[in-house]
Order: sequence, then C-alpha cells, then structure tokens
Amino acid sequence: MSASKPSMPESLSPQGIMEMATAFMRSRVLLTAYELDLFTVLGEESRSSSQVAHALGTDERATDRLMNALCAMGLLEKREGRFSNTHLASRILVKGKPDFMAGLMHMAHLWETWSTLTEAVRQGRSVVERAANVNERDSDWLRAFIVAMNWRARQHAPGVVSLLDLSDVSRVLDVGGGSGAYAMAFVRAKPDIAAVVFDLPNVIPLTQEYIRQEGLSDKVKTVVGDYGVDPLGGGFDLVFLSAIIHSNSPSQNRTLIRMAAEALAPHGQVVVQDFIMDEDRTGPPFAALFALNMLVGTEAGDTYTESEVRQWMEQEGLRHVVRKDAPFGTTLIIGKNGGGEGTRETASRR
Repeated sequence: MSASKPSMPESLSPQGIMEMATAFMRSRVLLTAYELDLFTVLGEESRSSSQVAHALGTDERATDRLMNALCAMGLLEKREGRFSNTHLASRILVKGKPDFMAGLMHMAHLWETWSTLTEAVRQGRSVVERAANVNERDSDWLRAFIVAMNWRARQHAPGVVSLLDLSDVSRVLDVGGGSGAYAMAFVRAKPDIAAVVFDLPNVIPLTQEYIRQEGLSDKVKTVVGDYGVDPLGGGFDLVFLSAIIHSNSPSQNRTLIRMAAEALAPHGQVVVQDFIMDEDRTGPPFAALFALNMLVGTEAGDTYTESEVRQWMEQEGLRHVVRKDAPFGTTLIIGKNGGGEGTRETASRR
C-alpha cells in the first residue's frame, strides 16, 4: 500500500507557472555566491562591493549586481553602500560556523548535471561525461558529495536508528556508508554494537577522517570494496543500505539485496532507506524529482516503489517485511530472515 499523497493546489495560475519557470534564477544567485565564498569573505563585517570584489578576485560591477540581488533575496543587507550578511546567512553560509551548510557545493555540482535534462529525456539516459570507473571520480566532486551526505545524515541518523529494533543487534554493516554518520549513530545508540563501513577505495580515507574526528575508531571499522563486485562479508545482525538503491538498476538492486541477505547472521535484518515512490510514481514530490536527478546523474539509477523493494527482498528469502516512514521524507523497508507476513508502520512526526 502506498503512502497517502500530500494535498496539492487545485490549479496553478499563469503567474505560478512563471514563478516556477524563473525559480532557477534565485538558485543560481545563491550557488554562485556560495561557490565564490562571498558570504565567508563578508563574515561579520560590513564591506563595499568593490572591497568584496578585490578579496574574491572578481569584476567590481558584476560583484555589485550579484550582491544587490542577494539583498533582494534576503541574504544580504545594504546600508550606505556597504553590504553585510543577514543573521541567517551569517549562521549557515559562513565557513567555520557550527551550522554551516557545507552540502551546498554538491548542489552547485548538480546544477551542471541537471542542465542536461532535456537531452537525457531525449536519449533515455545520462549524457554527462564521467570517469569510466567510479573510483576515478574527481576528488573535489567526491569530497563535496560526501560533505553533503554527511551534513544530511548527521541530522537524520539518530532518528532513523531509533525506529529500528536493535535488541538482537551487535554487528552492523553500513554498505556505501560514506562519512560513516549512520554507522556512528548505530554504535552510539547501543553500547555493545560494533559497525563496519563498506565503501570504495577513494571514499574510505574520507570515512576514516570523520570517524577519527568523532573518536569512534575503536567501534567503527572500515572495509574497502565495491558492492557491485566484492563480497560483503558475513555474520552481521543488520545490513544497512541507505541512499544506495536509487543509484542502481532493478537488476543491480536484486543482486545487492541477495548479497546483503547472504551477509546476515541467523535472524538478521536488511534495512533499506531511500526515497520510496507511491505505486503510481507521481509522488511524493521530492521522490519524483529525485528520479530525474538519477536520470541525469547516473547510468541506470531511479527511485523505486515499496512493492519493488518488497519483491526483491522476498525473492531473496527475506520475510517479515516492514515499512516505516521517517519524519523527514525517507522510508525504511526492513526485511528479516524467517517466515511471516509483511506489515506496515508509519513513524509519528516529531
């Protein structure tokens, strides 16, 4: 059964359509300022646009117009020809601040891939040139991606982990675990849990940085591997696949679920977390848009329905399949070793 859809406006006006069509302008202004480190250069100071342009190495007139637009958007303030960050911009857009939105650089990179959407729809596949091997991804792109995923995961991981039954869990495998934010949430949730992050050779050094920063190197280990090729190991009570299946084709996901099931200890569980589509694929809205993000950015990725994930799990011998909707837009689908009927649970919003 699919989740109920959020209420939508009965109709859009021509003005609403125009606002939708021009929304990219505001996005591009923000991302350009972010890429240039404009907010960080301003910091807590009040400066003229010429001073900022000199610090950034940019054109004075163009920088002035950019900063005026940022004022119109509510991100900067201008008094007597001098600009300063608003309180919000100072809190979340200045590097070094605790609430700095580090993940926006990944959004800037996504701008490039989304610009190819028209041709991707014509051809039915991503038309972005990329390294032949994912291990050869540009280091700046990769770091920005991991930073973005870590920023999101740190906010959501404790809540996601709290939805799971960890009573019989002592060994967790986080496949494609990136920064290790979820693995670290697992070990914090229960003292006797040890976790392993399994990821690519160019990712694991970044993972180890995050784990060291949190002082959890004794509880969270890392294994280098490619889940499309390498075995995942065995004896795990829980195998966690967060934001993984949307990067793969259906056949790749079937294989991955099989490998995850084979890595389980008796009575273990496979947990998939992703943006799960309604059965008619028109919602939830973000999941529908994210399907296009996968079209332009991956070779075969997509967003999938609950029935598709259930089928993959049940075909690989997983039972007691449970759905739990998290309060921030993702869904958990949990399959366990053993027989039984599937159920559905929706987490209360908090």
